[in-house]
Amino acid sequence: MSSSSASSSPSPASKPRSPWWLRALIGLLVSLAGLCVAALLVVGLVLVFSWPRLPDISELQDYQPQLPLRVYSADNVMLGEFGEERRVFTPIGQIPVLMKKAVLATEDDRFYEHGGIDWPGVARALVANLERSRSQGASTITMQVARNFYLSREKTFTRKLFEVLLALKIEQQMSKDQILQLYMNQIFLGRKAYGFAAASQAYFAKPLDQLSLAQMAMLAGLPKAPSAYNPVSNPQRARQRQLHVLARMQQLGWISAAQAQQARDEPLALRTNQTDRDIHAGYISEAVRQMVFDRYQEAAYTRGLNVYTTIRARDQLAAWRAVQSGVLSYELRQPYRGPDAFIDLPAAVEAIPGAIEQACADRTPADGLQCSVVLSASPSLVKVMTEAGQIVNLSGAGLRQVRALGLSDKAQPATKLRAGAVVWLAGDGPGQWVITQLPQVQSAFVSMNPNNGAIVAMVGGLDFARNKFNHATQAWRQPGSSFKPFIYSAALEKGITPLTVVNDAPLFFSAAQTGGESWEPKNYDGKYEGPMSLRRAVAQSKNMVAIRVLQDIGPKFAQTWSTRFGFDASRQPPYLTLALGAGTVTPLQMARAYSVFANGGYLIKPHLISRITDAQGQVLFQDKPQLAGHEQLRVISPRNAYVMDSLLQEVTRSGTAARAQATLKRPDLYGKTGTTNDFLDAWFCGFQPNLVGIAWVGYDTPKKLGNKETGGALALPIWIQYMQTALRDVPVASYEQPAGIVVENGEPVFSNFADGSGVRSLGLNDPLPAPEVTPQERDSILNLFKGAN
Repeated sequence: MSSSSASSSPSPASKPRSPWWLRALIGLLVSLAGLCVAALLVVGLVLVFSWPRLPDISELQDYQPQLPLRVYSADNVMLGEFGEERRVFTPIGQIPVLMKKAVLATEDDRFYEHGGIDWPGVARALVANLERSRSQGASTITMQVARNFYLSREKTFTRKLFEVLLALKIEQQMSKDQILQLYMNQIFLGRKAYGFAAASQAYFAKPLDQLSLAQMAMLAGLPKAPSAYNPVSNPQRARQRQLHVLARMQQLGWISAAQAQQARDEPLALRTNQTDRDIHAGYISEAVRQMVFDRYQEAAYTRGLNVYTTIRARDQLAAWRAVQSGVLSYELRQPYRGPDAFIDLPAAVEAIPGAIEQACADRTPADGLQCSVVLSASPSLVKVMTEAGQIVNLSGAGLRQVRALGLSDKAQPATKLRAGAVVWLAGDGPGQWVITQLPQVQSAFVSMNPNNGAIVAMVGGLDFARNKFNHATQAWRQPGSSFKPFIYSAALEKGITPLTVVNDAPLFFSAAQTGGESWEPKNYDGKYEGPMSLRRAVAQSKNMVAIRVLQDIGPKFAQTWSTRFGFDASRQPPYLTLALGAGTVTPLQMARAYSVFANGGYLIKPHLISRITDAQGQVLFQDKPQLAGHEQLRVISPRNAYVMDSLLQEVTRSGTAARAQATLKRPDLYGKTGTTNDFLDAWFCGFQPNLVGIAWVGYDTPKKLGNKETGGALALPIWIQYMQTALRDVPVASYEQPAGIVVENGEPVFSNFADGSGVRSLGLNDPLPAPEVTPQERDSILNLFKGAN
């Protein structure tokens, strides 16, 4: 029998559930594990596909940086630098320890501990980025090397990934010191400087091993942002960055508190003007650049070539100062042409310096002149502010050039000085400044050793930045009377002697004789002294004497003779005009030609480069200069040179250049003034037995210098000022009388003319016979003749 009611069987006991937080944690761990696996897979895939695509870094191991072409003086002063990058490669062992520590403190203090990626640094950067909501990098020095050599600066994930992978690869194949050496030589630090050694020169004009801790800290702050932390253009931000570097070094225990404080208190002595130590060798550097480029082409700018010139730094600076002084003195004698421009000065006083700085920034800096703006002007007092913000009051002599045309009641609006006028100051500082104008006239000076052709100074113009035309080597100008010595040298071979008497009397060629207009050459001063010895005629630069001598020996003979001194016959017309310098020459040509007189008769080739070395100091080129004394270089006899030296010495003793011996207080000075017709060119060509100097002044587009602006007034002062420096401590020299010379009536005479045949006269009894004039000669007389002194 079955029961009518049945109870259900009991269910098994239920398993207790895990707490919710445990379940969540397990889920999170599983997810993280999955993410890690996925990340590892991704990293693996990236390594598989990306690692082989990484660039070969063998070039880093054999690092060959682009090094600029550098030009040096004979005494090892840098004259110029050419190349996109200024760099001084410095091995890691030669970089000061404190410099390395300063860089590491601010850029990567764990550099020697990590393997290329500073993971703790990455974590700190992530936290900082989350907290500050702005980007903060975590690039190591190795990553920066990878970026600088191989990658762009775009902020993409791909670029960052390659940067990391490259950093790892670099760390695998290079030592830490090798990596740091690359970084410290390659990083851009502003002012075209790449690497800390170049930056040391750019900012402080010192080698890296001579920097103080304060200066090293300033440089170490530049890699982050060379423009923003530039101590010249942004001194406040640069100062903050410097203090940060010092604080980091102290915090890391790399310097003491006392060292840090001393560095904080130290003035930086910045090189605020990159040309403040320049010796004004722009024309030289450019001439060298062209010669080196002809030899090495584009490699000249990247191989680190060092070119050593024959220039002496002291002489070069003295030459530039002499040219500057001569030109500015001339300019102060010219009528005032008016201010450079006019600006509206701000009403707010505090804004005025900025406006003046901007006005001057818009103008090309002028060597030796200070750009300024007038704040107020009256007939007796002008107040100006310089570009640097200094207020200067000018009165008396400081207003001598502007008083008549710039400050008078009748001054025209274009020339009148008033508030806002942009003007230039010349002088050495307060109390010596004078308001002037940018010179329009040009000048050149070249000096060389006559015994070996070494150019020791060359100024191609007043200001290379404004006019790059090298007047010393490229300006073909008429030499005026400075060419007469070559005529007289030829005349000595024809029996003319210092005793020869020549009539300094007027000459006249009628229109019938010339076939055109009449021609009446004149002496410079319009005065005629009648019969005089050749010595006196040379000393006083008598034009009528030179013409009579040239006619006696024949213009064609004189033209041919001039080629012995290196002149091109085609540029020296074989007519009577040649007596007064109607041909064309360059200052460098004149230096070479006068060297023949200075060295006893040898034509020496001028040279500027003595040697060229590569970046490792290996000599690639060594010049072999010609030397006076080698008879194959002789072009005139020793006796010809000796007599000419005697005549040229008289010019500096009692003639048109007597100021030379009177000022320099020494007898071993020789030379000749030259002034062309209408005062278009002014010359002085002179020498001491071991140094030749040529000074020239004129306008690029020839125009009159002024009625009294002669070679003696304009060019001679430049020569004298240069020689005051160049001949300092140089003993007085003299020439020994050579064979073939006898002294007759106190004058040196060729021995074969000692029987009295040299004591003759020209033009004393009869008027000078009119020459037969060809059409070419007529044109030369009418168009090329230059009366000179």
